[in-house]
Amino acid sequence: MFIDTHTHLYSEEFDNDRFDRINDAISKSVDKFYMPNVDSTTIDGMLALEVHFPEVCLPMMGLHPCSVKANYRDELELVKKWLDLRRFAAIGEIGIDLYWDKTFIKEQELAFREQIFWALEYNYTIVIHCRNAFDEIFSILKSYEKLPKGIFHCFSGDYIQAQKILSLGNFKLGIGGVVTFKNSGLDKVVEQLNLHDIVLETDAPYLAPIPYRGKRNESSYIPLIAEKIAQIKNISIEEVAAVTSSNADEIFEN
Repeated sequence: MFIDTHTHLYSEEFDNDRFDRINDAISKSVDKFYMPNVDSTTIDGMLALEVHFPEVCLPMMGLHPCSVKANYRDELELVKKWLDLRRFAAIGEIGIDLYWDKTFIKEQELAFREQIFWALEYNYTIVIHCRNAFDEIFSILKSYEKLPKGIFHCFSGDYIQAQKILSLGNFKLGIGGVVTFKNSGLDKVVEQLNLHDIVLETDAPYLAPIPYRGKRNESSYIPLIAEKIAQIKNISIEEVAAVTSSNADEIFEN
């Protein structure tokens, strides 16, 4: 069985065939789907999927760095309200994104720190979004004497960066479709990693693996990612499924 540790199944890209795509993924042995929240606009759709697929579609709660704008305090208050109301699978996705816009970099840092604090307070795993901001995020994480468990979602860095993340303690690297891209270099990094440090993800509908690159990504493509990792490490896809699923269960346990 496989676990997709990061998928936006509630997004509008799935409005016409959402249940079909989930059921297709389940038929391909993907039995858990962890859904990161983005902001106030995604909560209702995400929680509706949890109702339709209980214990299969598992929601997180958090504020995505790309949604940190001038009103970020209002968004954070809503996140806090939900954390007080019920349990979630994790706090995510949170972090810093300096690819699209650097206008609110200070606010992104503040929101990131506040949500790390809540993860420690409520005993949650954090799921980190990092784009063009590795040094900034690593510096923040290193400033804590204690950290929650975490996943570096959509990891696409080099081996040195991977080792820095793993040195923090109980962190895993989320590996998705990028590992199948011919010139990404991520295959060389994965080759050097211990399989116990990896979890699988799609980030659907984004970053579809080969041969679907450039098209809508789906959770049913998780076996393609696992197959590539099996080839890289010269092991069976069954071993990749077993170990990465165990890793996911361990990192989300709270």
